[in-house]
Order: sequence, then C-alpha cells, then structure tokens
Amino acid sequence: MTTESISLTVNGQPRRMDIDPRTLLVQLIRDHLGLTGTHVGCDTAQCGACTVHVDGRAVKSCSILALQADGTEVTTIEGLATGDELHPMQQAFRDCHGLQCGYCTPGMVMSAIELLKHNPQPSEQQIREGLEGNICRCTGYQNIVKAVQQAAGA
Repeated sequence: MTTESISLTVNGQPRRMDIDPRTLLVQLIRDHLGLTGTHVGCDTAQCGACTVHVDGRAVKSCSILALQADGTEVTTIEGLATGDELHPMQQAFRDCHGLQCGYCTPGMVMSAIELLKHNPQPSEQQIREGLEGNICRCTGYQNIVKAVQQAAGA
C-alpha cells in the first residue's frame, strides 16, 4: 500500500503522519486522530455533520482528501472550548436547547461560527440561509436559530 506523509495542525497540536492517499479528512480526524465529535452523516457533503474549520473556513470534511489539508490548521468541535469554558456558540446551543439527538450539532456549531465571522448580526432569514448546508432531522431549526442569535449578541 502506498502512503503519503502529511503535516498539519489540529486543534493547536502539530501532527505528522503517513496516510493512504485516498483518506478523507473526516477519516483522518475520526479514525487516525480519535476526534469523534466530527460526525459522518451522509458521505456525500449534503448534511454538514462533518463540518470543521480548515485555515478558518468551514469545510465539509467528507468532501476533501486529507492530503489537501497538508500544511493547514484544522479546528474541530473539540478544539473550540478553552478548558472547561465552552465557546460562546457552544454555550448558546446549550442555553437555547439547539439540539436534540446532537448528531448534527458539531457541524451546525462550526458552520454558525463561520456565519457570524462574516455577518456578526445576521437576521433570522440570514441565519437560516447561512445554515442551509447543514441538515437537522430532529429540531425544526427554531432553537438552532435562537442559539445563533444569542451567540451573535455575546
């Protein structure tokens, strides 16, 4: 089996490893690094459960090869909190009950952070449009929208 060497920073930790060139970024995160907060929901970049930040941009990690992340900085849901202090978006999701089963939540949180980075005070419609690439099968989205609005005010 052919392997390729990659170096990247994940949640502030430099990582260097040899991987199969066919490895998806989501597989690297979950299977090689053991960071299971990033979920695989569809394997087709439709649901957004695998969303992480690559060099500060929200990316569906099932849609890119790990080799494409060589030399980048990757942040997963596990990398957002500072010690016991949740990221403001994580806290807002908790406070507003913006989750039910929680499967989509990591991807929603990561996408919502990206949304607020580009639009710090979005309207309800802009929040709904900004999260269109993330599917939740449980909540009906109302509390997710409330969570993003709360985080925007934080």
